[in-house]
Amino acid sequence: MSFLAYIPAALTCVSVAFYIANLVALRSWRRQRVPAAAEFPVSVLKPLKGCDPEMYEAFRSHCLQEYGAPYEIIFGINDAQDEAIPFVRRLQAEFPQRAISLVTCSEVLGANRKVSNLAQMATHAQYAHVLVNDSDITVPADYLSRVMRWFADETIGMVTCLYRARPAKGIWSRIESLGVLLDFMPGALTARIVEGRVRFGLGSTMAVSRAALEKIGGFETLVHYLADDYELANAIVKGGYQVVVPESVVETHVHDYNFREFWHHQLRWGRTVRSSRFGGYFGLVVTFGLFWAVVLAILSAGSTIALAALGVVLALRWILMVAYASALGDQYAGKNWWLVPLRDLISPIVWLCSIGGSRIIWRGEEFRLRGGKLQKI
Repeated sequence: MSFLAYIPAALTCVSVAFYIANLVALRSWRRQRVPAAAEFPVSVLKPLKGCDPEMYEAFRSHCLQEYGAPYEIIFGINDAQDEAIPFVRRLQAEFPQRAISLVTCSEVLGANRKVSNLAQMATHAQYAHVLVNDSDITVPADYLSRVMRWFADETIGMVTCLYRARPAKGIWSRIESLGVLLDFMPGALTARIVEGRVRFGLGSTMAVSRAALEKIGGFETLVHYLADDYELANAIVKGGYQVVVPESVVETHVHDYNFREFWHHQLRWGRTVRSSRFGGYFGLVVTFGLFWAVVLAILSAGSTIALAALGVVLALRWILMVAYASALGDQYAGKNWWLVPLRDLISPIVWLCSIGGSRIIWRGEEFRLRGGKLQKI
């Protein structure tokens, strides 16, 4: 084996160790101690802009909660002609017994319109806890029960949920959903173990106590950040509170991307991570096990050891897929197992292209990222 081959060999070994750590992290999450049942009144805030796949069914799932405490659902828009409005009106008609309101957020407080809306919506919330999730999030009937009971411990400032991604039929949608299952969720749970606590939030669920939110200055402090979920969790931890990841899993829908849309979305994600967590971004090199195993096989002219390493990496990736799909209730990954190698070879290309540049496209608008903050172009 040539001297150059030792570099990908070492990185392949580190990647294998990382994948094993992903499995350990999953086991730790599943075995965490769950608090006793407790219910607290909560205001559910859902900022809207346009329509998402299966959006109305996602809305309905929030009205079908098996939850004894009072809760309200507040939708927020900043355009009085937004195409999501008829869906909110339909929901109000179908569930007249639920406290459902629609707030027009006329002010633009920062480049992140979602957080700008949240800051204005929060002034209409009547309860001591608020829960934010994206418009396309579908939740199980026991969602509020499983999330809110953690707040019985007053040191808990935020609860955030893992999610599975339901793909559309297109290949790029399916590859992105595999990325959520194989990279994003394992990375989040492994960070939970490595850092000894949770310092991240996921837009799938950000439930916070008003006390913690007020201590960090409210949503207003986040209106210029793209990764508002991460920034919110990080600020709450710095404020002396804990963030937890409950056993409840929600579902999002992945758009039926063409390649260009898929690429822009991946590039935005990569540059967001680089801008928000520089060290974590460069640490991603240890997650590209298949890439390093392929490089090793090429540099070693297909040696037996290199081919064995390639087989081990592929086996571990499929084991990870099965384990996480089972834990998160993902019924879609099994049909897309053959796309795992393609996904794993695309990831390092996205990473490499994300090293330079700061331009991103978000909801049809162009921005530059500076220190995690958005600057309109």
